[in-house]
Amino acid sequence: MASPLDHLAQLLNATLDAQHHRKAENALKEEAKKPKYSLSLLSIVSTGAQPLKTRLAAALAFKNFIRHNYVDEEGNYKLPQDEVQAIKQELVGLMISSPPTIQTQLGEAISIIADSDFWERWDTLTQDLVNRLSNTDYKATNGVLEVAHSIFVRWRPLFQSNDLNREILHVVGIFGEPYIQMLSIVDGQIEANKDNASALKGWLETMSLLIRLLYDLACQDIPPIIETHLQPITVLLHKYITYSNPIFDGEEDEATPLETLKSDICDALQLFTNKYDDDFGQYVQEFTNNVWNVLSSVGPEKRYDSLTSKALQFLTAVASVRRHAEIFNNEQILGTIVEKVVLPNVALRESDIEMFEDEPIEFIRRDLEGSDTDSRRRAATDFLRKLLDNFEPLVTQVVFRYINHYLSLGKTDWKAKDTAVYLFLAIAAKGAVTAAQGVKTVNSFVNVVEFFEQNIAADLLTEGTEPISKVDAIKYLYTFRSQLNKDQWASAIQPLIQNLASPNYVVYTYAAIAVERVLFLTDEQGQHLFPRSDIQPYAKDLLEHLFALIEKDTSAAKLQENEFLMRCIMRVIIVMKEGVLDCGAESVLNHLISITNVIKENPSNPRFYYYHFEAIGALVRYCSNSPKLNMLPQLWTPFVAILNEDVSEFVPFVFQIFALLLELNPSNQVPGDFKMLIEAVLAPGPWETRGNVPPLSRFMAAIIPKAAEEIKAEKKLEPFLAIFQRLLAGKKTDQNAFDILEAIVGTFPGDVLEPYFGTVVTLIFTKLQASPTDSYKSRVARLYHLVSARAGDGNMGADFFIKHAEGIQLNVFTPFYLTVILPTTGQFARPVDRKLGVISYTKTLCESEAFAQRYQKGWGFTCNNLLDLLKNPPRVAAGFGDDIVNEADVDDIGFGVGFTPLNTCKRGPRDDFPDIVEVDKWVSQYMKEANQRHNGTLVRFVEERLSPEAKTALAPYLA
Repeated sequence: MASPLDHLAQLLNATLDAQHHRKAENALKEEAKKPKYSLSLLSIVSTGAQPLKTRLAAALAFKNFIRHNYVDEEGNYKLPQDEVQAIKQELVGLMISSPPTIQTQLGEAISIIADSDFWERWDTLTQDLVNRLSNTDYKATNGVLEVAHSIFVRWRPLFQSNDLNREILHVVGIFGEPYIQMLSIVDGQIEANKDNASALKGWLETMSLLIRLLYDLACQDIPPIIETHLQPITVLLHKYITYSNPIFDGEEDEATPLETLKSDICDALQLFTNKYDDDFGQYVQEFTNNVWNVLSSVGPEKRYDSLTSKALQFLTAVASVRRHAEIFNNEQILGTIVEKVVLPNVALRESDIEMFEDEPIEFIRRDLEGSDTDSRRRAATDFLRKLLDNFEPLVTQVVFRYINHYLSLGKTDWKAKDTAVYLFLAIAAKGAVTAAQGVKTVNSFVNVVEFFEQNIAADLLTEGTEPISKVDAIKYLYTFRSQLNKDQWASAIQPLIQNLASPNYVVYTYAAIAVERVLFLTDEQGQHLFPRSDIQPYAKDLLEHLFALIEKDTSAAKLQENEFLMRCIMRVIIVMKEGVLDCGAESVLNHLISITNVIKENPSNPRFYYYHFEAIGALVRYCSNSPKLNMLPQLWTPFVAILNEDVSEFVPFVFQIFALLLELNPSNQVPGDFKMLIEAVLAPGPWETRGNVPPLSRFMAAIIPKAAEEIKAEKKLEPFLAIFQRLLAGKKTDQNAFDILEAIVGTFPGDVLEPYFGTVVTLIFTKLQASPTDSYKSRVARLYHLVSARAGDGNMGADFFIKHAEGIQLNVFTPFYLTVILPTTGQFARPVDRKLGVISYTKTLCESEAFAQRYQKGWGFTCNNLLDLLKNPPRVAAGFGDDIVNEADVDDIGFGVGFTPLNTCKRGPRDDFPDIVEVDKWVSQYMKEANQRHNGTLVRFVEERLSPEAKTALAPYLA
C-alpha cells in the first residue's frame, strides 16, 4: 500500500496532467485539511529520489498553501505553533540546497512568511543567514543570498514608515558588516578563478546577488555602513561594469552571468543617480562613460538584450537630473547618440521578425503592453523621450534628419520605413500613453495627422502591403487616437475594420485592438465618439467575424489565447446596448455559451475569461428581459455546471451574473431553478474562498426579496443571519455583511425580525466599541436609517431600534445616536444615503413615541439635522448605475487571490424608496398629514423645541 507521501506525490503529478488536473486539485484541497500538510509537501520537495517535476509541483503547492493558510487578516497564525516553527526551521536550509526552479518557489514562500513574521516573529533569521555564508562554496553562499534577496526585495515598492525603518535597521545591524566583507571575498574569488569557467560563473552569480542586495539595502535610504564604504563600492562597480573575460566569448543566445552582473550594476547605478545625487553625483560622469562604452561594444545578439535596456535605463536616469543632462546638450553628441545607440536598438531584428511569425500573441503583448520593459526598443525610446523633455527643438531637429533618411530608403525597403515610423512615434508622443486615450500630449514641433496622411495612410489601405507595415499603420492610429477628430476617424474606421479580415494573426489582432479602443473613446461630455447608431450597420458582421477568429481552433488553450479579440466583442456589445437584439443576439449568446463550455475545462488566460464574462454581463444587462433571448434558462445549464465542477476561477463571475439576472428580473418571485441555489449559498464551503464573498453576498441580497415567502415558510432566516454574523466578524468582509442585512431588513416586517434583532444590534454595537472604521460607521448609520424609515410600512421605525438597543443596556441609545448616527449621517456623500436619512429623520419626528416623550432634546437635534440635509435636497438618478461601462485594467487585478468585479454587472447604490422622487415635497406632505393625524402635536413640538432660526427654516414644509 502506498504511503501517505507517495499518495500526495501521485496527486501532485496528476495536477500536471491537463485531463485530470481539476479532479487532482480538488483531492489536494481535501489533503490540505489534514494536519502537517505543509510539512508533507516540504518532505517531497527535499526527497532527491522524486522526479524534479514532482518536487517542483510540491514547492508550488507549498507556496500557494502558505499564501492562503499561514495567517488570517489580523496576522494571527492559522497553523499550529509547532508547524510554524518546523516550517521556519526547514525552509531556509531546504531552499539553499534546492535546484534553481525550486529555489524560486520556496523563495516566494519565504517572502510571504516574511511579510507577516519578519522581523519580530522571526528575529533569528538574519543571523541564521549570516552564519550560513561560505567564503569558499559559492553554491551555499548563493542559496543564502537568494533567501536574503527574496526577503529584502519586499522593501523596494514600500512607502517609508517607522516599522519599515526599524526592520531595515535590524537587518543592517546584523547583515551589514558581513555584507561588506563578502564583497571583497567574492572579488578575490573571481580573480582567483578567472581561468576556471564553472567556478568563475558561480562567483559572478554571487557578485550579482550582492549587487541586488546593495539595491535592496539602499532602496529606502543609504545605510551608514554603505555610505562609509561608498568609495570602495564604486571602485568595485567600475571594475565589473568594464570587466571582460575570453571564457564568455563564444556564447550566443542566453545572457551569461557576466551580462547579468552588468545589468544588476546598471540597476544599482540608476537607483543611486535618481535618489542620492548629493552622495553619488561626483561618480556619475565616469559611470556614464563606462556605460556608454558598454553600449557601444555589445552586438544585436539576444544575450545582450537585458544589459542593453538596463544600460539605457541608467542613461535615462542621468538625463533626468538636469545638471548631468547637460552633457547631452550638443547637436553632434545627440547625432552620435541617435546613430550609435538609438538606431541599432529600435531597428527590427531577425528575432523580432521570427517572433512576429512564430509567436504572434507574444509579439503583440510585448509590443503593446510594456511587458517589454526589458526590450531594447522600449528602453531606447524612453531615453530619447527623456532627452526630448530637456531639449525638445534640438532633439526633434536631429532625429528628423534620420526619419527623413529612412523614409526615403523606405520606398523600396519596408524595414527602413518601420524604423522611420518607430522614430517618429518615439519623438511625437509626450508623456505616458494612457490606456483610455492613447497619447494626450504631442511634441509641438511635429504634425501627427499630416505625417499619417503623407507617409502611412497608404499602408492601411493597400492590399499587398507587408504585414509589419500594416501593423505600424494600425498602431499609429491606436497611439494617436485622441488626436484625431470625429471626421478623421470616420474615414479611418472602415479600413480598420477591413483589416480584421487579414489572414495575418498580428494584423487582425491589432485591428481588433484599435477598433475596441476607438469604440471606447468619449468626448468631453462623456458621450461615445462612435455611438450605437454609427456602428449598427456593421455590428452583426463584426461580432460574427470576431467569434470566427476566436473559434478557429477549439482546443481550450488556443481558444482563450487571444484576449484582445474577446475584449473587442465585449466593447461592441457595450456600445450596442439593447441594439444587440437587432444584430444576432441569439447567435452571440450561443457563441459565448459554447466558449464557456470549452474554457471551463482548463481556464488558462485570466484576461480572456475576464473579458468573456464582461461580455456575458453586458448581454444580460441590456437584453436579459427580452423574450427573444430567454436568457435565464440558457445560461443556467453552463453556469450550474461551473458550480458543480467547482471551477474556482469562474465561480465569482457566475454569482455576479446570477445576481444581475435576479435584480433585473421584473417578477417578485424566485425564477424556477434558482431555488436550488439557496441551499448552495447557505453552505459554509463557498464562503471559505475570499474571492467568493462579495459576489455571494450580492447574490444573497438579490435573492432574499424574491424568496421572502420561501425563507419564512422554511425557517431559513436564521442561516442567512448566521452568514451575516460570520462576515461581520471579518475585517475585510463587514461591508458584505451589511449588504445581506440591509436586504433582510428591507424585506421582512418587524414581527418576523423581532426574535433576532436584539442579537443583530448586540453584534453591531460590540464591533462599534473596537475602533471602527469610517466605512463601518457609515454602514451602521445607513442600517439604522433603513429600520427607522420603515416606520409604518414594515412596522419598525426608530422605536423598534431603540427597544432592542435598550434591551442590551439601559440608556445606550442616547450616546449611540449623538456620536454615531447624527455626525455620520451629516457626512453621507451619496444622494441615495442622504435621501434615506431624510426619510428616516422625517418619520422619527412624526412617528416616534420615544422622541416625542423621552428624547425631547433629541427631537430638536433630529429636526436640525433634517434641515441640514434639505438645504441641498438629494436627487437620486433612476437606473442601474452609470451609462458608460469602464472595464478594469486587468493588469491591476490580482487574479485568483482576491475578487474581480465585473463592471457590466455593477449595481448602482441601493435605493430602498424608489417611489419617493422629490424628497422635499414628500417631507412637506408627510409632515402635514402626520400633524393632522396627531391633532397638531407636530406644530406644538416645533413651537416648544426649536430655535427661532429652525422654526423659520421648517415653516415652508408645514405651511
